[in-house]
Amino acid sequence: MSDFLLEIGLEEVPARMIASAEAELGKRVNDLLTRARLLAPDAKLSTHSTPRRLAVLAEGVLEKQADTEEQLTGPSWKVAFKDGAPTAAAEAFAKKAGVAVAALEKLTTPKGEYVAVSVKRQGVSATQLLAAELPKEALALYWPKNMYWRAGKPERFVRPIRWVVALLDSEIVPLEIAGIAAGRASRGHRVLHGAEPVVIDQPRSYSKNLRGAFVIPHVAERREIIRKALDAATRTVPGARWREDEALVETVTHLTEWPSVILGGFESEYLALPEEVLVTVMRDHQKYFAVEDPQGKLAPHFLAVLNTQVDEQGAAIIRHGNERELRARFKDARFFWDFDQKTPLVDRVESLKNVTFQKELGSYAWKTEENLRIAENLAGYLSRIGAMLGAVEANDLPHFDRSALLAAVKLAKTDLTAELVKEFTELQGIIGGLYARAQGLGERVALAIYEQYAPASTEDAIPVSVEGQLLGLADRMQTIVAMFGIGMAPTGSKDPFALRRSANAVVKILAESELPLSLSDVLRAAGEGQNHDQVAEFLRERLHFYLKDVRGFAYDVVNAVLAAGADDVRDAIARAEALTAARGSEDFLAVSAAFKRIKNILRQAEEKGYAHGNWADIRADEAKNLRSAIQSLAEKVAQLREQRNYVQALALIATLRPAVDKFFDKVMVLDPDPGTRGANLALISAILRNFSTIADFSEIVAA
Repeated sequence: MSDFLLEIGLEEVPARMIASAEAELGKRVNDLLTRARLLAPDAKLSTHSTPRRLAVLAEGVLEKQADTEEQLTGPSWKVAFKDGAPTAAAEAFAKKAGVAVAALEKLTTPKGEYVAVSVKRQGVSATQLLAAELPKEALALYWPKNMYWRAGKPERFVRPIRWVVALLDSEIVPLEIAGIAAGRASRGHRVLHGAEPVVIDQPRSYSKNLRGAFVIPHVAERREIIRKALDAATRTVPGARWREDEALVETVTHLTEWPSVILGGFESEYLALPEEVLVTVMRDHQKYFAVEDPQGKLAPHFLAVLNTQVDEQGAAIIRHGNERELRARFKDARFFWDFDQKTPLVDRVESLKNVTFQKELGSYAWKTEENLRIAENLAGYLSRIGAMLGAVEANDLPHFDRSALLAAVKLAKTDLTAELVKEFTELQGIIGGLYARAQGLGERVALAIYEQYAPASTEDAIPVSVEGQLLGLADRMQTIVAMFGIGMAPTGSKDPFALRRSANAVVKILAESELPLSLSDVLRAAGEGQNHDQVAEFLRERLHFYLKDVRGFAYDVVNAVLAAGADDVRDAIARAEALTAARGSEDFLAVSAAFKRIKNILRQAEEKGYAHGNWADIRADEAKNLRSAIQSLAEKVAQLREQRNYVQALALIATLRPAVDKFFDKVMVLDPDPGTRGANLALISAILRNFSTIADFSEIVAA
């Protein structure tokens, strides 16, 4: 067995694109070797990357494919041979198989006699196959953005390819990617090693050879080095700790090949600015880590991850430069903060007329008015729900301040006109909330504005305040309905207005808050437009995503729950949880299989035009026993369904198994007699009608 190494050397790749490309290249190489039958049973494959390279190391690659023998089947014997003489069909088949006509044999099958021949195929060498197939796999990698870099050439890649290493043990695999012939010469760190090639003598020496050239190709190792260096640098400040930021750790890991860390500082006077502003400047603009004091408050220090190795003198120079640049950023932020306070948020509402939301729809002033309408509708729903409940039940509803909600909605987008948001766009909403607090507009108003864009992803928490939840729902539903109305619905992988993310947030807020609102409630609040059904299906699709990909329910459980209706998101979650627990019962799985059988029978009956009769006319004892079981359980299950006691309801439904099993064992449902058949159809229809309100059990797949 052999080891194989592929390294593609590039100009620096954006950090955000590297991890997915590394994983995809590894998968493509693994799939290629698997398809080609070139991987040994104990083979191992690892991937590596830095800003300047993607690499795959496969250990346990066979030197060539095993020879194979396969039987090819051709035309029928009668067509291939007439009176014992081969016809043109026999000759064509023999030519295609690469054998003489005399080698053809007669193969007898249940379908008749056919011409057949056994053909031995010699395995292809790994070198030959990799040279032919790997370039196509490499150039097929997906990149969010591609570029042409060779005039008149068709290939596109994220950055120009500068070198290729392809080794099978110590031998070069003679392949070419985008005009670059493979060899054994890699490149080291651009500064610390220079332009001198790094010779890779064999795949297993890859990491060692690169380490000698100041490159650590293992992503996990670089990540660990960075974390330890951050810890070590922070320990020089008594009681301090660096603020954990997993996303930033990943970014700097993919920005470096030979990482190190330095500690810098800034004047304490800047701590008067909100932490959100300071951290954003450090993290998003400078890629610096914030430092906290023992109480968790920001300390006047930062940590910078370098892609180099420096002595004390060099570190001092770099530290001074970083501090100067950060100080300039902080000065800008403080200037914008002070300047923005001269125009309160309430005086910025009129300016929203000059800020375009979407060219076909209008300005943010228009959007604000639409958001207000939807928020008022949602507040009205909550008030009516409270009025319909008794005093005790109404007290359990989430409380909110209607005037604070409407004030927050009115001012939510005004920070778009603020200079600080123009400079730091990622702080949109957050700045508005901070300004509202600083301007004394009330904590409920400030918090709702601050939280309006939460959750930004399925991993984020929803707004803490009810006002923030309602504002978030109103804002997103307005965007979704408006965009669908002008034909801007997401298609395939294209979603320029991030409507899927907006709908994911709507579902998450409904799922994880205490708001007694359904999907149809928020859609009705947004407006009954001509795209109502399309938007409703879109929200349902996002609920499917939430249940399956966020909450982790099995696909058949999700399908079963949604098939029974899922307007109430929290109710759908509760039913999915109960169904997940129940599917471990053999009785429940048997009943689920019976439901699938019932649906198939009813479909056949409908296709044949069979009418349903009256279940009072059933004759067989097994049918009568099943009817009694249905009558005994239906009301109890309905009560438990009303109480949302789904675990107990499903346990009761599972007790139908003996009666259902005996019925199907002894009774022909589609009896030739119309009266008996109609009564049987009415009986099994009653099972679906009474026991499918929690989930469509026919969707459950037995393990």
